[in-house]
Amino acid sequence: MAFSSVAFLFGFLPAVLLCYFLIPARYRAGRNGVLLLFSLAFYAWGGLRLLPLLLGSCLVNRAAGLLLAPGRRGRRTAFPAALVLNLLPLLYLKYTGFLAENLSALGLELSAPAVVLPAGISFFTFQAISYLADVYRGAVPPERSLSRLALYMAFFPQLLQGPIVRYGDFGPLLAERREAVSDVSAGAVRFCFGLAKKVLLADALGNVAAAAFGAGGRLTVGLAWLGSAAYTLQLYFDFSGYTDMALGLGRVFGLPLPENFDYPYISQSAAEFWRRWHTTLSHWFRDYVYIPLGGNRCPPGRHLVNLLAVWLLTGLWHGAAWTFVAWGLYYAALLIGEKYLWGGALERLPRAPRHVYALLLINFGWVLFRAGSLGQAGAMLSAMFGFAPGGLWSGEAEYYLRQYAWEWAAAIPAALPVKLWLSRRLESRREAGSRAAAAALAFGPKLLALGLLGLSAVRLLSSTFRSFLYFRF
Repeated sequence: MAFSSVAFLFGFLPAVLLCYFLIPARYRAGRNGVLLLFSLAFYAWGGLRLLPLLLGSCLVNRAAGLLLAPGRRGRRTAFPAALVLNLLPLLYLKYTGFLAENLSALGLELSAPAVVLPAGISFFTFQAISYLADVYRGAVPPERSLSRLALYMAFFPQLLQGPIVRYGDFGPLLAERREAVSDVSAGAVRFCFGLAKKVLLADALGNVAAAAFGAGGRLTVGLAWLGSAAYTLQLYFDFSGYTDMALGLGRVFGLPLPENFDYPYISQSAAEFWRRWHTTLSHWFRDYVYIPLGGNRCPPGRHLVNLLAVWLLTGLWHGAAWTFVAWGLYYAALLIGEKYLWGGALERLPRAPRHVYALLLINFGWVLFRAGSLGQAGAMLSAMFGFAPGGLWSGEAEYYLRQYAWEWAAAIPAALPVKLWLSRRLESRREAGSRAAAAALAFGPKLLALGLLGLSAVRLLSSTFRSFLYFRF
């Protein structure tokens, strides 16, 4: 079930809100129980047969956490065993087919097993591993309550697509939190903005990207650039829109979730981009893979190996395909280059060329990410550099530029920190005594959110539903 579906917006969400807030706030366990039951129902909506995997993971990690408590005998053996138990389902369900296909290509007679990849398995597996690692090193105490640990792993706002949450931030709130009217209001506003990002911008720009990547012999230079730019924006609004909705819902329930995006398209280097894009995943790999491998506190040769390992795993985490492997290694090469080769020269350039440099490299990377094969990625990139089978420009490219003109016009400023700039200007005017600025700050976001909610509802009811892009990871 996706947040932008009619079933969620007009069925599931009103039901969970009603049941949750009917229970008095002093009955914290009751409210947590409502969230857990609805979270399990939310996950089971995608297929009841997938629910045992999530429940089994909760049981295994509850037992493993108790075994890993400081001072327990055998904890050094229990930790790698617990990691293996978490990773085996992910490896089998997500990568067995990829391995079988490649071994078959080498001449071995293997058939790929018919398996269904559970939505969100990469996210809740990584959360479980972070919990176990933090318990093992004494950063958090083991959770003895199965229901609390299950709610941490299954909390429906971030179950399928993140952000990746640390138990040390989430667990204490399950026992002690207070839902305030102001938080409910702010959470609802953020949810509406996220819904609009997905429904009004991402889905529309996805039509342009799909047309360009599927153009084949009709692909022109202009359509290739238009399609790659559309996908660059589509992926951002799709994923950050989901994150906004998740953070909004978390705030409604008094369970704030970590930020995951910080206007990544204003970056001036590949390194800065990854400090702004999907930050909870970047921090996860930093804390649980990169630093344990030695980080950058080692000889340069070992540091290069550490970077390659982390980015190879980052690519594979996103998908079992050679395009994702190439995408991960592409960023490894960029980060190594910025660290050891051209980073100094880049820092001496003015902001504008550094921004162009970053945007171009990010755009090329998303072509690899979106392409269905390395061949398709090569064809798109070749077309962008002038080697397009359809020539320089076409009526099709002009059509998509005109047909989605208002989406282009709205998407570009929405991807930039225009909102922050306006808020700061209004805040400074409010402090100077402007009543108009005070009213704009107080009511402007709420009125805009209501308008966007209405537009999103109309679009949802009049078009074909599209799932979120990151659900497949």
